Amino acid sequence: MKSIVSILSVTLLTLSPVTFVRAQTTPTPAAHDKATTSSAPIARTDVYHVHFNKAALGKAAALADFLKTPNPQAPMPGHFILLRHQEGAAWDYVVIQHLGTKATVEAAGNPRGPAMRDLSDWHDDTFVNGPPWADFARAMGIGDDSSKSVDSVYVVSVFRPAPGHQDQLEKQLSEPPSRPSDTSVGNVLMQHLEGGAWRFLTIARYNSWQDFAANESNSVAGAAKNQGGWFQLRDHITFHNDTVTHRIAP
Repeated sequence: MKSIVSILSVTLLTLSPVTFVRAQTTPTPAAHDKATTSSAPIARTDVYHVHFNKAALGKAAALADFLKTPNPQAPMPGHFILLRHQEGAAWDYVVIQHLGTKATVEAAGNPRGPAMRDLSDWHDDTFVNGPPWADFARAMGIGDDSSKSVDSVYVVSVFRPAPGHQDQLEKQLSEPPSRPSDTSVGNVLMQHLEGGAWRFLTIARYNSWQDFAANESNSVAGAAKNQGGWFQLRDHITFHNDTVTHRIAP
């Protein structure tokens, strides 16, 4: 995507001349599929760039075209996913781009032409650590045949733990989905390295809107009993939001 990060260009123009961000090795949950039973953790070995973008008035379609255009200078060409807001937070698009095991930000920045500057009202950038690309792509359904997941629904969530509660929150977010009530088929947990005012980002993928609706129904049924993840989560967070999205690239 032209407006997202490459190893030598990024939208954050005010950073120091050279900044390194590296992945960490805290475990995250494995990608889950209905045919997969393993819950072995996956180390967060790689760096990703998370870019939230709100379109300027009347520019939503043009911004989408801009964001999904491959950047020829990207450190990992083709290693990205672009999701469009359906319900939830104020942003219109999120691009998550794989950068490898480290990334460099330089003062030269990422200058854009006048036509491109007018497409966006605001944006927010955060470097995170996450699983190796192969595991991320498998969980998000963008592997060898992404056409099979064209109807997938993605829920993007960000969380800020209460002071002293980061470990407890990470443990809860790392737990495998509860089957069969949880109908997701892919899950990724990422942790803030530099950027936004949140600590963790999760993405849950569902095969269809029907599966997503079933998951929500099951979740409400559990919460009605004053127990389960809905209540446990609120023991450890001061802020979170969830956004329902669908994939527009790749």
